[in-house]
Amino acid sequence: MKLLLLFISCSFSLTNCSLKTHQNEAGQVNHQIAEKDSNYSNLTEAAYHVCHDKGTEAPYSGIYDNHWKKGTYKCTICQVPLFSSDTKFHSGSGWPSFYNQIDDHVKMCSDTSHGMLREEILCKKCGSHLGHVFKDGPKPTGLRYCVNSVALSFQAIK
Repeated sequence: MKLLLLFISCSFSLTNCSLKTHQNEAGQVNHQIAEKDSNYSNLTEAAYHVCHDKGTEAPYSGIYDNHWKKGTYKCTICQVPLFSSDTKFHSGSGWPSFYNQIDDHVKMCSDTSHGMLREEILCKKCGSHLGHVFKDGPKPTGLRYCVNSVALSFQAIK
């Protein structure tokens, strides 16, 4: 058990170290990203880590977790509409949560990373990682699309 805890602790430390080495202090775009993939060239390191590398942002850290304006949440990469503010709810999870998607624009696939079986959600148009979907949401769908804020942009209703 101690060995397992040591391994997990070291893994998190290495992950955090590798992320910090690529972030600039102002949170601006790192020009190395443009060399990796032009679809992701305008992203911050945090957004690149989530959308391209299938990472996650820390809970309660995203700008849309406690965001309740009326409008549409879009894919930060290709701007396809993904979720309506009408389906957003407070899940207490620390990430923006929705109980339904717009027009089947979100694709689901199995994710077995980190020793878990989860359903990953991706933008159907560009393949950008959004987060995961769980079967503990409210009616009518019973689903909770748990989305990273950095994977989204927001267009308010005028």
